[in-house]
Amino acid sequence: MTTYLVLTVIGDDKPGLVESLSQVVADHGGNWQESSMSQLAGKFAGILRVSVSDERADELVKALGQLDDRLKLVIERVDEDEQAAAATAVSLSLVGNDRPGIVREISHVLASLGVNVEQLSTECAPAPMSSEILFKAKASLQTPAGLELERLQQALENLADDLMVELGKPD
Repeated sequence: MTTYLVLTVIGDDKPGLVESLSQVVADHGGNWQESSMSQLAGKFAGILRVSVSDERADELVKALGQLDDRLKLVIERVDEDEQAAAATAVSLSLVGNDRPGIVREISHVLASLGVNVEQLSTECAPAPMSSEILFKAKASLQTPAGLELERLQQALENLADDLMVELGKPD
């Protein structure tokens, strides 16, 4: 059987962090399945999913713990059979004027409609024709069965007149 681990990592950004992490995973028979990693404010931050044989899982977890001098890690074992029943994958692209609380407002609408956020990327950038700051978000969502995309779009657009929302099938 196979054990699946989800790791969150953070540390001072410097060369070799991913190599150190991947070396430990490989040395203990793990398979790096997927990840998302970024440099934010001088810190390296990431999340990844690893699979490993049940017999070697504890050994891998212990070895990953040895990286504490370079990386802070949180390791969770997950059940790969836990799947959202009857959910529909949807991509979201959203642009609007930035303001305090915008992420809270958007996430509240999504949660109130039973929408699960699988991936979210956000940024603030100057508007091309003015000095206003725009909030931009891209997300991968799982919508519950029966939720019409028009209802989701309308709920998000109702947050502000300047909010542009695009929903569609994932790439």
